[in-house]
Amino acid sequence: MPKNSGSQSGTLSRLRAITQKQEQILQGAMQVFLRDGYAGTSMDRVSAEAGVSKQTIYSHFQDKEGLFRALIERVTIASFRDIFCAEDLDGEPAILLREIAETYFTKAADNPEYLALFRLIITESQRFPELAKLYTQTVIQRGRQLLSHYFTSHPELGITDPEATAQIFFGSMVSYVIVQEILYGKEMMPLSRDRIIDSLMSFVLAHTTK
Repeated sequence: MPKNSGSQSGTLSRLRAITQKQEQILQGAMQVFLRDGYAGTSMDRVSAEAGVSKQTIYSHFQDKEGLFRALIERVTIASFRDIFCAEDLDGEPAILLREIAETYFTKAADNPEYLALFRLIITESQRFPELAKLYTQTVIQRGRQLLSHYFTSHPELGITDPEATAQIFFGSMVSYVIVQEILYGKEMMPLSRDRIIDSLMSFVLAHTTK
């Protein structure tokens, strides 16, 4: 598989190199962002919540956007470290793809911190589209690239458009989390995640060559 792009390599490096001080800042920033929204968050408030000086925050994250980017990376890519930090996706399709789907649902739908950040991104996306773009870059784009290359390297699956199929795979899971966990679909029209996973597996494996 090709090496990660520069931005993705930098993302993964920052995740591996995160310090205790940076984690302290990010934990404080999470509380402020979720309480006050992106627009209402200031370095003064983060400084007070995290118990560090503003200069310390600037020295680690440069500005508010850099801080929020690092927070998205921490909550998203760190949650899916086993998948997104891999240079390659490797394994039998019937096993690997189910594992990816189950990991996503476990780390996203069952993670209150992840869901809270996801809500914030959606809420602020119109006023601050760059926030949504950060999420798309760190989660959806990274996942689609990895999975697209995996599909390309497994011609026995008979997939004619690996990129579109990877988008359908990850897009279905993201949509499920939004509808069920954020838009109250769990109360109004419950649908088990196992049914989603089984249907995705059937879709991807449908044209496997015998």
